[in-house]
Amino acid sequence: MKRRNLTAAVCLALAGALTLTACGGGAAGTGAGGVGPIGADHPRADTDFWNSYIKYFPDKAKDLGINLLNPTNSQNKVENLVANAQSLQSQGAKAIIMAPQDTGAIASTLDRLDKAKIPVVTVDTRPDKGKTYMVVRADNKAYGEKACKFLGEKLGGKGKVVEFQGALASVNGRDRSEAFAACMKKDYPGITVFEEPTDWEGAKASAALQTRLNQHPDINGIYMQAGGAFLTPTLQVLRQKNLIVPPTDPKHIFIVSNDGIPQELEAIRKGEIDATVSQPADLYAQWALFYAKAAVEGKTFQPGKTDHDSTIVDTGGGRLEDQLAAPLITKENVDDKAFWGNQIGK
Repeated sequence: MKRRNLTAAVCLALAGALTLTACGGGAAGTGAGGVGPIGADHPRADTDFWNSYIKYFPDKAKDLGINLLNPTNSQNKVENLVANAQSLQSQGAKAIIMAPQDTGAIASTLDRLDKAKIPVVTVDTRPDKGKTYMVVRADNKAYGEKACKFLGEKLGGKGKVVEFQGALASVNGRDRSEAFAACMKKDYPGITVFEEPTDWEGAKASAALQTRLNQHPDINGIYMQAGGAFLTPTLQVLRQKNLIVPPTDPKHIFIVSNDGIPQELEAIRKGEIDATVSQPADLYAQWALFYAKAAVEGKTFQPGKTDHDSTIVDTGGGRLEDQLAAPLITKENVDDKAFWGNQIGK
């Protein structure tokens, strides 16, 4: 994963993905002198991934010269997000960044903001309906495919896998689940997959794992769609059953996750899990703010490769999505300093 100075990356991105004027130095800080004001709603603060994203936010805004309103937090509830968006609008937000966790229930809010000429950038999730200026997320189907191939190869195409699915009301949960299932069916038909809906809740994952291990003590794989929510409860269950053992032990359960938080990387080093697909919390914050600023400045984008290792795609109806890179992390590359999980405090 390449990392550049933020200002340089922003300037270079213009050449590949933008139709706009040359890049100039913006006002530093998030005060009244910056571009905006820009509003933001954080979706939750109960997972390590989202807490990391929140930590990056103010510094990225300062680097971009954005006048950032005090962010709100919708606590994983769409009704809170609707109210928070109205509050940010009433405070004069010229653009709003949000991460709707229920991607099917936010359309009316997006329509209202569109009528008010307030562009919306969504991060991590793509709404099922409604207009957005830009969606910033990784290719979530690739998450499921990478997890499938990792487990399929480690298990030699045979075995039993527990899959902790995220909320299927979210495009992320659907994309990861559908891609994982399609890959398993096509490439590893000898593996039985137990799909466990969790709504991104660790307690549900823990209960499901307990039940499945009691029913099938020969389970030898786990796919966690969100390490920030599932890592701790999963390891607790496995410790209770003395199932955290080296890969050379026949009882070893191969575990692949999604997120790339510091705790996952440390668990890989300890041999507690085997891999994770890094979801770039730092780049989510950086590019969500970048596009919100660009929206206020009236800039436009086209599908194609960018100069920050991503691809802007048209997801239909002219809706653009910047799909950021999400690499697989294993014991072989876990100490790479380029991963954001190795840059932020544990």
